[in-house]
Order: sequence, then structure tokens, then C-alpha cells
Amino acid sequence: MSNPDKPIEIAGGVVKMVDPAAHSVSAATAKPEAATRRHAPEEPPPAHLYEKQKTVHNQRIDGPFRRFKWLVMILTLAVYYITPWIRWDRGPYAPDQAVLVDLAGRRFYMFGIEIWPHEFYFVAGLLIMAGIGLFLVTSAVGRAWCGYACPQTVWTDLFQHIDRLVDGDRNARIRLDAAPWGPSKIARRALKWTIYLVISFWTGGAWIMYFADAPTLTVDFWTGQAAPVAYTTVAILTLTTFVLGGFMREQVCIYMCPWPRIQTAMLDEKSLIVTYKDWRGEPRGSLKKARKEPEKFGDCIDCKQCIAVCPTGIDIREGPQIGCITCALCIDACDRVMADIGKPRGLIDYATLEDCEKEAAGEEPRPVWKALLRPRTIAYTMIWGSIGLAILFALGVRNHTEISASPDRNPPFMLMSDGSIRNAFTLKVRNMESRPREMQIGLEGLPGAVMWTGEIARGDAAVTQVIKAQADQTKTIRAYVMAPADTPVTDFRFTVTSLDEQRETDTSETRFSAPGDN
Repeated sequence: MSNPDKPIEIAGGVVKMVDPAAHSVSAATAKPEAATRRHAPEEPPPAHLYEKQKTVHNQRIDGPFRRFKWLVMILTLAVYYITPWIRWDRGPYAPDQAVLVDLAGRRFYMFGIEIWPHEFYFVAGLLIMAGIGLFLVTSAVGRAWCGYACPQTVWTDLFQHIDRLVDGDRNARIRLDAAPWGPSKIARRALKWTIYLVISFWTGGAWIMYFADAPTLTVDFWTGQAAPVAYTTVAILTLTTFVLGGFMREQVCIYMCPWPRIQTAMLDEKSLIVTYKDWRGEPRGSLKKARKEPEKFGDCIDCKQCIAVCPTGIDIREGPQIGCITCALCIDACDRVMADIGKPRGLIDYATLEDCEKEAAGEEPRPVWKALLRPRTIAYTMIWGSIGLAILFALGVRNHTEISASPDRNPPFMLMSDGSIRNAFTLKVRNMESRPREMQIGLEGLPGAVMWTGEIARGDAAVTQVIKAQADQTKTIRAYVMAPADTPVTDFRFTVTSLDEQRETDTSETRFSAPGDN
């Protein structure tokens, strides 16, 4: 019989016993010869393609990381549910909803910012910033996005709190799952799933509020007057939130979501991740054995509290793995156990693999801020900040008055009875202010030419004409330009000037066609 107190190592497929004395380390400081086995794991091949789902009943824990998760969950849910109801005064000609995706009007409103369809590059810039921000966070602190702010994580966390509220903490939920179906279990399941359904319905309902005036849409929705797409969207989001948040929690993170695979490629030995310091914790032994023979065992007493609190049910002591969402709840659990048994905190902690090797060799741990300030994170931060400043600058200097001109192609010109030449154009004058404005349209670079429009009589033709552009509208104008008989093919410009205190101007280059134009 082998000694059960001796751990084993798997090397090259050979199982061999390990002398615990060779691996004993102090609880506070590693000996120089302490080994870190995490950096070259040799695991046996899996027996199956995938593992059967096991229900995760994570245990309640308190600590700084758990409190930070509470804060993030409350803030993100509040922003999601409350934002559509915030009002923002843009004057009488624009909607007063602070954040609104107006598909009918083809506008995106976000507080004092209004994005038009032709300004989609602002949205593209924000998406690029979001992507680089994720790269920055991942390279700095691992999968912190997954652990705290991902919608799947936030709603799963919310539903897990409902589990504790209705069914009790971990042991009570395990017993309830194992119990046969009866009146008590059916009542608890019905209550819990009803709460799930209500939250899921609110989630879908809040989403559609971003695409229409929230108070108006709410009344229309409950009176049956909303568009069919509103009811369909709410039904789909209610179902997906109910299923993914209530029943497929960790499965979404481990199997369905592609982001963990992408994030893994962005991590390196210098990234801060939630790490079990095996050189300090191994070999494991119960508290009784560790106190009896402290020189033979590491600090890990194999209490499995780190597994019990994990929302995905993984064992962080097995090293970095795709199921770890870096929520750091295992750190809270382990630190509490270390405090209870009189050992230093940090057996499980945020650390880089590079620093773990140095600590295992007896060096002092490096401050966290030094791990964060490295060329890769600094480069990401500079790129992210530069894009943000560029977007802010573009928003600050953009013109709220624009004009575009398209000449008629068939026929390109007409000869008038007096020999003059007439061209027809379609003008689009854009007023991007939330108030009506008068605009002056003029001609430049076409000597002797005059113009009139479909709303202005030919007898009133002139070099400039004044039109009225409605608030937040693009006005389409049929314009006619007449030039003297000897005018050759000429490039010229339409100009537009707002007749208000801003005096914004814009031009559109086009061509005047004449006989001989090929």
C-alpha cells in the first residue's frame, strides 16, 4: 500500500511518489529550491470530449472582491434599467430622452451628443475604444471583464443571490436538489422561477426602451398598441435571460462564449491573474496534520472553500483554466481561512506567473502597480486615450450645416431660347441643429450664373437664394442653374451658410455641363 499522505506527480505519463519533505516550504517565505509546477503542467488526456454538466451551488462569501462585485452589479443594473427614463432637454424640436436610438429618424442621441447616419465613424470609434479597452484590461488584470462587468456574469450573479434568498445557502440548496419532488420543493421552485421570469421580462422590456420614448412605449406596450417587433423582442430577450442566467450559467462562459479563447491569447507571464501559489500551499494536508507535522505540509489545508465559492465550480489550485472568470471570490475565501488558522494572506492572490517564479525562488513580491505599468499596458492606454481624444475633438469641431449636390445626367444640360445653358441639380441641405434655421445657398466659380429652385420662381433667379431648413432635417431641393451661352464645361461649387450667430458654412464641388462636354 502507498502512503496516502504522500502526494503524487505525473511526469511523462509515469506516476511516482513524492517525498513531502522535499517540497516543504514555510508558510510565509518560500525556500529557494521550492518548485513551481504550474508553468509546465503535464495533465492526462481527457476521457471524454466534454464533461457532463454539474450544478454549481456556490457558497456565500464576504470580502473586498465580493463587495466590489456587489458594487459593479448594482451600478451596471441601475444604468441598464434606469437610463431610458432619464430626460435631457434638447429643445422643442428634438426628443427629450437622454439616450435614444431613433431608428425611424435615423439618429443616435446620447445626452448632449447627436449622431447622424453619415457620422457612423463616431460609433465605429467607440467600438474600437471598447475593443482596445478589453485588450488593456485583459493584458493588465486578466479576465476582469468576465468576472465583474460581463452581462452574463452580472445577471448570473443576480440570479444566484435569488437562489440564496429562496433556497438558502450552499448546503441547503444541495439538500433541496437531492430531495424528492414534493409540495415544499415545488413551491420553492415555482417562487424562484417566477422571480427569474419577472427579472427576465424587465430585462427585455428595458432593452426596447432604448429605441423609443420610454414613457410612451410603456403605455403603448401595456395597452396593446406597440409595434409587433416590440413584443417579439421582449419575448426573445425574456427567454434568453431566463435560460442563460437561470440554467446555463457557467456553461455559457465555458462552452458558448468565444471571448475566453480570445482573452487567453492575450495573456502572458506578466499579466495579473488569480493564481494559487502552489510552491507555498503544497503538499496539502488537513489542519490537524499540518499542526502535528508543520514541516511536512504547505499552507493549503484542503478545505475546498475556494471551490465552494466559485461561480463556475472550478478548482483554482489546478492552475489557470478557461473556466476561471477572475472574479477573485476564491481570494476572499482563502484569505478568510488563512486568517482563521493564523497564516499570512495571499495563498490565492492576484499575481503574475513571472512573479510567482521569483517568489518561489525566495524573492520579495513585486508591488501590484509595477506589474500594471509595463510597455504593453502603457501602449494600449495611449492608443485608447488617443482615439478618445480624437473623437472628442471631432465632436467639438464638426459642422452642423452641410450641403451635397448631384447633377442630372439625363439630359446633362438644356439650351434655352436665348442661348443660355441650364443645368439641373438635386441639392441636399442638412440642418443638424435641433431648431429651424435659415440657410443661404450660393454659387461660386461660375461667372454670370444664377439659380432658382422648385419653390422659387425663375423670375426671382439670383446668385444666392435663402431657404428655411427644419430642425434636425435634411432638406432636398430641386435647383436650376443658368449660365451665359458661351460658358464652357466648368467645375464650380454650391455653398451654404447658416443665417444665425454661428454662420456655419459648407461647400459641395460639382460640374456645370455645356455643349461639347464628353
